[in-house]
Amino acid sequence: NKTGDKMYDIAVIGGGVIGGAVLRELTVYDVKVVMLEKESDVCMGASKANSGIVHAGFDAKTGTLKARFNVLGNTMMKKYAKDLGVKYKNNGSLVVAFSEEERETLKELKLRGNQNGVKGLKIISGKKLRVLEPSVTDTAVCALYAKTGGIVCPYELTIASIGNAMDNGADLLTDFKVVRAEKRSGWFDIFSENGKCVSAKTVINCAGAGCAEVSKIFGDDSVKIGYRKGEYILCDKERGGTVKRTLFFTPTVKGKGVLVTQTVDGNLLLGPTAEETDNPTTEVTAFGITEIIAKASRIINRVPVADTITSFAGVRTYSQTHDFIVEKSKVAEGLINVCGIESPGLTSAPAIARYVAEELIPAEYRKHYNLRFNGKRKPYNAFSELSERKKNKLIGKDPAFGRVVCRCEKVTEGEIVEAIRQNPQAKTVDAVKRRTRSGMGRCQGGFCQPRVAEILSRELGISLTEITKNGKGSEILTGKNK
Repeated sequence: NKTGDKMYDIAVIGGGVIGGAVLRELTVYDVKVVMLEKESDVCMGASKANSGIVHAGFDAKTGTLKARFNVLGNTMMKKYAKDLGVKYKNNGSLVVAFSEEERETLKELKLRGNQNGVKGLKIISGKKLRVLEPSVTDTAVCALYAKTGGIVCPYELTIASIGNAMDNGADLLTDFKVVRAEKRSGWFDIFSENGKCVSAKTVINCAGAGCAEVSKIFGDDSVKIGYRKGEYILCDKERGGTVKRTLFFTPTVKGKGVLVTQTVDGNLLLGPTAEETDNPTTEVTAFGITEIIAKASRIINRVPVADTITSFAGVRTYSQTHDFIVEKSKVAEGLINVCGIESPGLTSAPAIARYVAEELIPAEYRKHYNLRFNGKRKPYNAFSELSERKKNKLIGKDPAFGRVVCRCEKVTEGEIVEAIRQNPQAKTVDAVKRRTRSGMGRCQGGFCQPRVAEILSRELGISLTEITKNGKGSEILTGKNK
């Protein structure tokens, strides 16, 4: 029973892509804001394990928050990503039909897309489809072509938005799992699992898979969500050119199904599955991988399974209404719930954030702007992609850029040190991986992980035995045996 060690106007709970976008938007105003994240780093939930698709907006039911924020977020994403220095590609998407019945569904999707305000939708023949994407199987009869579809790196976007918010004055507290809250004199005292406490007048719940639990902690048990697990296969960059656009199956009630897409970093991504579950774990199963391969084989010829470099899974939540929950709590004054954000949540993130900041937070917070706000973040320019002249110039300034740590992705020590020093600070091996791609190549960290751990130890000033892969309980070394 104590007032928080720090006092804030607003606390954002959850360091995913939605929480990050909201946090950044709040720093436009002259308010004290903090992000509370239960893991050791941001972007540890669904935001690090999804397809990275910028959806056009034809799938969401007209009149829903999904439709509204999807279409608006799509139009915002190019500038949003550019301002944050994040890679974005407007590659377009194709929803493929394999029967006349599915052709009728595509017509419905096109009509819905037109009603939602999506521009440039058209249905193309199977022949035209295979001209655009030669890898598509002969069994495809037609496709809905959405030119406004795109791709972005979900973890780069999340990390950059939170980093930009921090550069503009926001605080970040990791390893802060909210377990209790007390309301007194217009303030919430918010307690973590490890005994820390902060106070805030307004709380924005962006806790993803934990959003129902968090809402209940603050006095609102109305949030009801379900979990849907999705498994993925990631193939080597040599297979990134298998498709240029994002290929979807015609959607069902469970979602858009398995897709085949290029990533912004040039890999080929297959998935996800859609398994309803009460236990939101992210283990990969043989059944899930088999399902992905079988379904992908129906949409493209010669699925490059032999070039798989990793597989992973993510858990997305959905509300019982199957629409986003973005509203002030009706029973807990000072609580704003941003919950049940399933696909197209990534696309919708900048639009949701603007709505929360402009419509839901108390008007008093919008009275004064942050005069030092700078919405632009220096882009991460991979050393390997620089010209020889720029490489030599950078090495001349800092020899660490001349030492390659990750051979697969050609990531240098200089890039890793930058990731450790800038906001939000990388403190684990996986955190370095998400910021620099060190460990994301063919060997998946087999060669570079020990060196990354050594650099972390040196830069953070802690023992090698304290360095973890992804937080407490994942220590890499236990001590010396000689």
